[in-house]
Amino acid sequence: MRKLKWVLFVGLGVMVIMAALALAKTPNTVKKAKLTTERGAKLYNVHCAACHGVDLEGGMAGSLKDGQWTYAKSVNEIKNLIKNGNADVGMPAFKDQLTNEDISALHTFITSTGQKKTKAATQANQASHDLINTNIWMDDLDTPWSLVFTGKNTALLTEKRGDLYQIIDGKLSMAPVDGIPKVNSKGQGGLLDVAIDPDYEMNKWVYLSFSHQLETGAVLNMTKIVRGHIKDGKWQDEQVLFAAQPEHYIKTHHHYGSRITFDDKGHMFFSVGERGRKDMAQDITRPNGKIHRLMRDGTVPKDNPFVNKTDAYPSIFSYGNRNPQGLVFTGGRLWETEHGPKGGDELNLIKSGANYGWPVISYGRNYSGTELTPYTNMEGMEQPISQWTPSIAACGLDVISGEMFSKWNGYLLAGALKYKELRLIKLRDGEYVSEQILLKDKGRVRDVTIGPDGAIYVILNKPGQILRLTPGIGYGAL
Repeated sequence: MRKLKWVLFVGLGVMVIMAALALAKTPNTVKKAKLTTERGAKLYNVHCAACHGVDLEGGMAGSLKDGQWTYAKSVNEIKNLIKNGNADVGMPAFKDQLTNEDISALHTFITSTGQKKTKAATQANQASHDLINTNIWMDDLDTPWSLVFTGKNTALLTEKRGDLYQIIDGKLSMAPVDGIPKVNSKGQGGLLDVAIDPDYEMNKWVYLSFSHQLETGAVLNMTKIVRGHIKDGKWQDEQVLFAAQPEHYIKTHHHYGSRITFDDKGHMFFSVGERGRKDMAQDITRPNGKIHRLMRDGTVPKDNPFVNKTDAYPSIFSYGNRNPQGLVFTGGRLWETEHGPKGGDELNLIKSGANYGWPVISYGRNYSGTELTPYTNMEGMEQPISQWTPSIAACGLDVISGEMFSKWNGYLLAGALKYKELRLIKLRDGEYVSEQILLKDKGRVRDVTIGPDGAIYVILNKPGQILRLTPGIGYGAL
């Protein structure tokens, strides 16, 4: 027994040392940001505080806290102002005292410390019970993940374990579609999103996202996107649209992202979570922690933001995303919801080439409750349109359209796993207005979609059900 304890102790020690060495080799983006900001703070105290105030509130020169730069607007203009000065207003030039790296650090400190553009946590109102009618549309499912309607009375349903089912007239097919790609369903992995081509009536393309494991013996996984046809209950004509480079597959079994949506210009967007390797979300040579954009056939659009960057994944559309499990394109805008850590779930408006900050900025904390990052704002990083603290575990996103809920057309529907909720989000011109809790305590909401009849279909993975929501007697009162 003593020998066994000694072996276990030595083995544990080796594991700790190896983990420490691995951590030492991993670039820590939060640490880098903190060091840059600390350096900028020291430079500010030496060169700027005498005029602009120790706390950036102004003195002989103006305040730097409000973000209102009078003589420069863009990042480059501000840096040039610091470098070259402005003799007309008494602003000295610092080009002989500060390097370009110093000026960048100084600007980072000012923008991250003095001009915080924070978002307050969302406060949702509880909708009245008679706003909607709720009926069980389908029951006794295993672990449903995604639903898409292919016609008036037909749909496709994924179950996490790796099955794709056809639904006809509200009834599940006796057997799953044959020949679906093999998935690794361990942890948060499995057969995840299913979507159909915007021209499905003509081409019948069906798109799948799933956690793919390399056939090398090692348990290495990554999100993969394919499309194919379903003929006579069989998966055929498969095309691989996105697969990561084998060296970028990861051992973890969580944060796959995996949502798919389409715009009106022939593009397909899909999400890949950061797979628990948070620093990689800032690395455009890695696929994880990103929103990607391809043409529907898998080719790369020529105007993708990083298509000409050496070693970058050319499909990347945005980066710095943690685990996006809600994605929908509507009204010319791409909306995304993503899981934060302990707090800081986000609703984002995704823009080409934008950095959404994870893990350098966040409204959340480590799951242990300790500080994850001191920053909620940083130069060159986007703020969420809204954020949820405490976390709601945002999952599934769609937009209301059609006659049945016409008063809410254009509103977003966002699922919440943690609080077993469906939230109705009102927007105006790309800005957040308010939200209501539309459904509560029926089960963990994994996905939501609008059916061809205009009803709201809510996928609950626990219990394994699909609910159908229609207007209640109080619908018109909201």
